[in-house]
Amino acid sequence: MARNAMSAALSMRDLGLGDVDALLALYQHLNAGDEPPSPQVVWQVFEHPGLRHFGVFMGSDLVASCNLAVVPNLTRGGSSYGVIENVVTHAAHRGHGYGQAVVRYAIEQAWAMGAYKVVLTTSRKDPAVWAFYERCGFDSGDKRAFVIRKPKPL
Repeated sequence: MARNAMSAALSMRDLGLGDVDALLALYQHLNAGDEPPSPQVVWQVFEHPGLRHFGVFMGSDLVASCNLAVVPNLTRGGSSYGVIENVVTHAAHRGHGYGQAVVRYAIEQAWAMGAYKVVLTTSRKDPAVWAFYERCGFDSGDKRAFVIRKPKPL
């Protein structure tokens, strides 16, 4: 769904501190059972330079979101790069293009902020999820991602 195709009942915008409760509720559709962050962490996240959160709203309800970090860079002539994470659509609203719209909006914002590329990783193993990201314009064959996670304390 293209951004300009959104009906009057739908809107897209940057999220702020006033949207935290709605965003954390939406994140339960991404990682059910996640513990909420402390107020200090919430403030740090929303004050972090170069990190933005975007949301698609149906009326006053947040139905899809992702975040974008634009990272300064010393290669590629000093062009920044973007990283999109935490892509989520409320389970009751999937399949309507809201997730694709918010991801494409984040990509547009990365280009506007001078990024030369945008990277997105997913831990989902479902080929339908991979196809979703390819419909958003991502090329799974361009680079390979490697992930290491901090070990859990014993």
